[in-house]
Amino acid sequence: MEAITRTSGIPALSENTSLRYLNFVALYISQGIPEGMVLFGIPAWLAMNGKSAGEIASFAVAFGLPWSFKAIVAPMMDRFAFLPMGRKRPWVLFGQTGLILSLLALAFVPNPLQNLDSLMIGVFFVGCFGAMQDVATDGMAIDVIPEKQQARANGLMWGSKIAGNSASLALGSYLINAYGFKVAILTLAVSVGLIMLAPLFLRERPGEKILPWTHGDASEENKATQPDNWSVIFKSLYRVFSLKNSLILAAVAFCFQAAFNYLDTLLPIFTVQHLGWSDQEYSNFYATAALIGGLGGMLFGGILIDRFGKIKMLNIYILLLLVTIGTFALLENFWQNRLFICGFMIAIQIFYVFSVIGIFATAMQCCWKKVSASQFTIFMTLSNLGRIAGASIVGLVRTHLSWQTTMLVFAGILLLTAFVLQFLSIKKQVSRISQWEKEETEILEVPAIL
Repeated sequence: MEAITRTSGIPALSENTSLRYLNFVALYISQGIPEGMVLFGIPAWLAMNGKSAGEIASFAVAFGLPWSFKAIVAPMMDRFAFLPMGRKRPWVLFGQTGLILSLLALAFVPNPLQNLDSLMIGVFFVGCFGAMQDVATDGMAIDVIPEKQQARANGLMWGSKIAGNSASLALGSYLINAYGFKVAILTLAVSVGLIMLAPLFLRERPGEKILPWTHGDASEENKATQPDNWSVIFKSLYRVFSLKNSLILAAVAFCFQAAFNYLDTLLPIFTVQHLGWSDQEYSNFYATAALIGGLGGMLFGGILIDRFGKIKMLNIYILLLLVTIGTFALLENFWQNRLFICGFMIAIQIFYVFSVIGIFATAMQCCWKKVSASQFTIFMTLSNLGRIAGASIVGLVRTHLSWQTTMLVFAGILLLTAFVLQFLSIKKQVSRISQWEKEETEILEVPAIL
C-alpha cells in the first residue's frame, strides 16, 4: 500500500485540509458556471429579444426539473461504487464529463431564439448532469470533510459557486452579445473541462487509483462504510425522515428556495422589460452583486454561524431580507436609479448567501452518518422543488399583480419560511440520531461480550 501511495506526490483529500478546500472550491465553481448563464444570462438575453415571462419561466423550470430527481440518484451512488477510486470520486468524474458534453450539445442548438423547445431540451440535460455532479460532490464532502470544518467548508463552497455563477454570467453575457450563443456556451464548456483536472488528480484517500487502469486499491475505511444492500439504505432513510425535525428542515429549505428562485426569475424580466435595461447591463449588475455576496459568504458566512449559532443567524438573515425587500417595494420612485437597484441586488445576495450557508450547515448536522449522502441530497432535492415552485408562479403573479405587489410576494414566502423555522430543534434531532448510533454500537458489541 505504501508503494502505491508514493506513486503520486499529491496528498489525498482525507489527508490535507488545503487540498480538500481547493477541490470543493473548484467543483462548486464548476457548478456555478452553467447556472450563471442558464438561470440569469440566457433568460436576460431571451427577455431582451422579446420572449414572454411565461416562456422564460418555462426555460428556468426545464433546467431546474432534473435537480428534483437527486433523491433517486443519491441512493444509487451510496449503493454502487468503484471503491478502488473512492466512494464518490468516480461519480464526480462521470457527472463532470456529462456536464461538458451537454454544454457542447447546447452550444450547437440551431437558431436558439426561434427554437425554444430544443433549447429547453438542451438545458434539461445540462441540469441532469449538473445535478449528478452536485450529488456526488456533496457526498464526497460529507465523506472526507471533518464535522468541525463543515461550516467553514460550506462557506467556501457556496461562495465559490456564486463566484463561478457571477464570472460566467458576466463573461457569457458579453460573449453572447459580441460573438453569439455558440461561442458563449462553448467557452463555458472549456472552463468546466479545465476544472475537471482537480477531481481527476486528487484521490479521496491514500492508495486509491487515479484512473481504473492505474495502480491502487480501496481503503479499509470505504470498505467498512459501503452499504451492501438496498434494505439498509431505505430503512434508515425512512427512519430518519420520520423525525419531526427532518420534516421541518425540509419545509424550511423548500420555502426559502421557492422565495429566491421566484425573485431570481423575476429580476431579469423586471430590469430588462420594465426598467429598460439591456440584458448585458442586467448581467453585469447582477454578477457584481452575486460576486460580493459570494465573497462575503466565503470570508464570513461559516465563521458567523459557528460563533453565534445556526438558527439565531438564520432568523437574523431572514429579518434583514424582509426589511430589504419591504424598503425596495415602498421606494418605487427610486427604481430608475441604477445605484439603488445595484444596492438592492447586493444586499439581497449577501443575505441570501449567508442564509444558504446556514441551511446547508444545518442540513449536514441533522444527517445520520450511515445515510448522510442520501439524506442530505433529499433535503437539497426538496429545496430544488421549491425553486421550481417559485419560478413556476412568476408568470401567473406578474399577469395579475402590479410590480410593487409582485415584489412583496417574495416577502410573503419568506415570512412563511421564518414561521416554520421557529419549530426546528437541531439539538433534539442530533440527540435522537446519537441515541440510534449508540444502540447500534451496543448491538454490535454483544457477540464480543458473550
